[in-house]
Amino acid sequence: MTAVVLACSHADARPGTVEIRFWALGAEGEHVQPLVRDFERTHPGVRVRVQQIPFGAAHEKLLTAVVGDATPDVAQLGNTWVPELATLGALDAIDARLARSTAIARPDYFPGVWAMNVVDGKTYGVPWYVDTRLLFYRSDLYARVGVPAAPRSWAEWVEAMRRVRAVQPPGGAPALLPLNEFEMPVIVMLQSGAPLLKDDGTRGNFRDPRVRAAFEFYVSLFKQGLAPTLANTQISNVYQELGSGRFTMFITGPWNLSEMRKRLGDSMSGAWTTAPMPGPDGAASGTSIPGGSSLVLFRGRGHGDVRRRDAAWQLVEYLSAPAQQLGFYEATGDLPARETPWRDPRLAGDPKTAAFLTQLRRLTPVPRVPEWELIASRVAQAVERAARGVATTDEALATLDDEVDEILEKRRYLIARAAARPVAGGDTALHRGRRR
Repeated sequence: MTAVVLACSHADARPGTVEIRFWALGAEGEHVQPLVRDFERTHPGVRVRVQQIPFGAAHEKLLTAVVGDATPDVAQLGNTWVPELATLGALDAIDARLARSTAIARPDYFPGVWAMNVVDGKTYGVPWYVDTRLLFYRSDLYARVGVPAAPRSWAEWVEAMRRVRAVQPPGGAPALLPLNEFEMPVIVMLQSGAPLLKDDGTRGNFRDPRVRAAFEFYVSLFKQGLAPTLANTQISNVYQELGSGRFTMFITGPWNLSEMRKRLGDSMSGAWTTAPMPGPDGAASGTSIPGGSSLVLFRGRGHGDVRRRDAAWQLVEYLSAPAQQLGFYEATGDLPARETPWRDPRLAGDPKTAAFLTQLRRLTPVPRVPEWELIASRVAQAVERAARGVATTDEALATLDDEVDEILEKRRYLIARAAARPVAGGDTALHRGRRR
């Protein structure tokens, strides 16, 4: 059985009080409690019951709740899960509420993160906190070999790694790019400017010449010995390896800011830093991918109860306010999804954190299809085959396209069926099925 934690500021709600359920995932479920209590003080007619769910069990629990019509009113949702839950008809589209809201200003959000919440032209979530991946690297070692600033282009990146390799200890490699992680190859391929899926997201596009060139560049980093052919499970302690100089950079997210400071200590605080991703043609093309969690409203439970639906939306607005986002950052280290909190010196004044602001303005969303996470795992497998020499670039990408086309077979069927069977009111069979 999966353990969950239930919390409510008042065990017994007063008559006439609206009670809503909020599912929060992982550590966020614990840290959001003070904000929920503040919300209740400013909204005395609303009580919030928070259910804390471990991240590892969240996806299955959410799907089970949808099937059993036992969904919460509000939930924290990983933004790559939004398309799946929206397609199942489990989420409320919130465009009308957004149009009336004075608390949520869409232009204040990072466009690449906001886009992850839009499916088929409708908005289903409000970004709560964000993350993305960029370079963490040993700036002292790169300065020693004549690279005083972070690389901006792929060519500069390769040249910097070649230089630092000359001063590394035996058995070292400049970059750690774990072969069992899909994020880095996906980032590089999206930097090509070409979509990874084609035909309305129903087929793979990995043999597109632009995607192919990006894939080949990424694999070349392994073939040149600039990155080892290892999975992250084969690295005992990445922080120790960075401290020793065995690796000099890795691509990761904001959760490692505190870990790097803790593991490397004050004595090495000036030896490492962060920087935005390099791109094929320079900094402007150095995009990354958006991550983080959004706040969503579920359709099922109490959908006809207007007071409860309005109270749930009020909670979303409250947690989305810049002041709450900044407080949540201080409690968790989760980066604010809005630009306004980034003006605070606690964020803007730290160069290691400020690099994330630059990167958050340069994001390219991953394909917004329910099958994305399964597709992403196949990308990592294709890279590993090519990096280890088991398959050529063309063989790896041909297999990848075939696998992705098979994964998306049902999507093609549903779209074709919807196009062939329009129903009353200009709706389609596909959309009707999403509302069941």
